[in-house]
Amino acid sequence: MKILIVSATAFEIAPLHLKLKEHFSEEQPFQYKKNNLEISILITGVGMTATAFALGRILSGEITFDLVINLGIAGAFDQNLQLGEVVQVVSEQFGDLGVEEADGSFTDMFEMNLLQNDGAIFYENAIQNPNEDISFLKKVKAITVNKVHGYSESISKIEKKYQADIESMEGAAVFYACKLSEVKFLEIRAISNYVESRNRANWNIPLAIDSLNDVAWALLNAIKSED
Repeated sequence: MKILIVSATAFEIAPLHLKLKEHFSEEQPFQYKKNNLEISILITGVGMTATAFALGRILSGEITFDLVINLGIAGAFDQNLQLGEVVQVVSEQFGDLGVEEADGSFTDMFEMNLLQNDGAIFYENAIQNPNEDISFLKKVKAITVNKVHGYSESISKIEKKYQADIESMEGAAVFYACKLSEVKFLEIRAISNYVESRNRANWNIPLAIDSLNDVAWALLNAIKSED
């Protein structure tokens, strides 16, 4: 089985990378193998543009992957989610693709009839993941944005509009690229902060990264056992 691990930054998956170096044979940089399981790592850079380009390029290359796993941290709108909690994203929306109206409201591409629910990529104004659930992870809806929210008024507006549980800067790009490439995919995120008036003192990135990588390692071992 060939798996592609996708992350925006190296530090978000650094613990997992170290475990792969310790327990798998390194075929070449960022490529590891153990028995019938082959794992490649792709660091895309932050944001939708970098992610879509990097992922599209590798998915159109010579290697055919059985599964893409997007790993990263995220901010939570849902205050019931705990810092460090790891979730599976099953629905993604572009949270800032559209126009700002004269009254300050936001109109997205579906409302402008520039995107349609074709059933192949978009359904109910979102990109859904049809793959099997990871039973031990909570399922959430996400938006992907170029500008993370940190102002109370804009947070209230976006929460009301999309009713998403979390936000990130790459997830929808992964969903979009994998859907178009017809590759199975998963998005797994750990909560590093709440989406509130911006205050980095309230964030816990180390906890989120540790939790994320523990779950990722457990998932890879489960896949290896099934292989």
